[in-house]
Amino acid sequence: MAAGGVPDGGEVEGVMRLRMPTPAPLLTARSAQDTRDPFFDNAKFLLIVLVALGHSWEQIVYGTHALQAVHTVVYTFHMPAFILLCGYFSQRFTGRPDQVRRLIEGVLIPYLLFELAYSATNSAVRGEPYVFTPTEPTYLCWFLVALFLWRLSTPLWRAISHPVPIAVLVSLAAGLTTMGYDLALPRVLMFLPWFVLGLNLRPEHFALLRTRPARRCAVVAFVCAGAAAYLWVPAPDEHWLSMDTGYTDLDVSRPQYLAVRIGIFALSAVLVAAFFACVPRRRTPFTALGAATMYPYLLHGLLIRAGEAAGLYPLLKDLGVTGQVLLTVGVVTLVFLLSTPPVRRLFRPLVEPRLPRRAVPAGERSKQGR
Repeated sequence: MAAGGVPDGGEVEGVMRLRMPTPAPLLTARSAQDTRDPFFDNAKFLLIVLVALGHSWEQIVYGTHALQAVHTVVYTFHMPAFILLCGYFSQRFTGRPDQVRRLIEGVLIPYLLFELAYSATNSAVRGEPYVFTPTEPTYLCWFLVALFLWRLSTPLWRAISHPVPIAVLVSLAAGLTTMGYDLALPRVLMFLPWFVLGLNLRPEHFALLRTRPARRCAVVAFVCAGAAAYLWVPAPDEHWLSMDTGYTDLDVSRPQYLAVRIGIFALSAVLVAAFFACVPRRRTPFTALGAATMYPYLLHGLLIRAGEAAGLYPLLKDLGVTGQVLLTVGVVTLVFLLSTPPVRRLFRPLVEPRLPRRAVPAGERSKQGR
């Protein structure tokens, strides 16, 4: 996931750094703001709220029937939807040096910095040995590794025919292997179809979901999914939705694995479409915050670990429904606060670091400006 910024001539830096297409290379602050589609900023903010809620609910979810059902539904669609947006806003990535540079600044360097932070936090809170192993992402840092690799692979998927079916086959085949977790490869490959699907979507595809009939169908889809998840509690192994293990760790046969994964793809597709159908199309009080979702994404996990160290979650779990409501309201408030300008100014050197600029020859500058 990368932080939001001002549009710069149509360059797109991923779902966290949304840069909308513009007709001119230079924009004023006001015109830059006007080019942003509030629909996508609203979607990004709502998704980062769901990400933070999902990580927080994990601390108290087991033994709480209704919350476990909600947790299962959220995990069925929230990461596929976010990854789809990553692909959608990566369509202009061609691997130019300036694009790769911004990818390093906005994704790779923050990954290394927060991998250090989360490794130290896990050691302090959970008593785990402190080991900094950049090739084995810690906690939520896996997404940054995945985004970096997905973005680099964009030219490949733009060059081949039938990219989405091929990505689905790659995803299913990955689950039939016994690969380790280096570079979060299981998740990189198993979630890959959503990124590739985003690369191939167009504005008119989203327009189909921004209608009243679509919203009505979306409500029905979520109600049915929630009811099914409630009746299914306790839910199956969470690794089915986390996409971080293959069929051997899930203790199923290859045919069973393929059947369940295909079913999950279909269900996730329905709920992803339902989510986008429910996203507000106009500006809201949180629209502007959707342009900077890298901050709450990277920071909220540290606060979750702080709550764990303080013994907060057993207390909330003992409160039952009241504790669940308090945690939910607190996390939503926290995401709002972590997205605000003061927090962004404070943590910008870590979340949006900048490499020293190199001199660019005039000929290369003219090529990059095209």
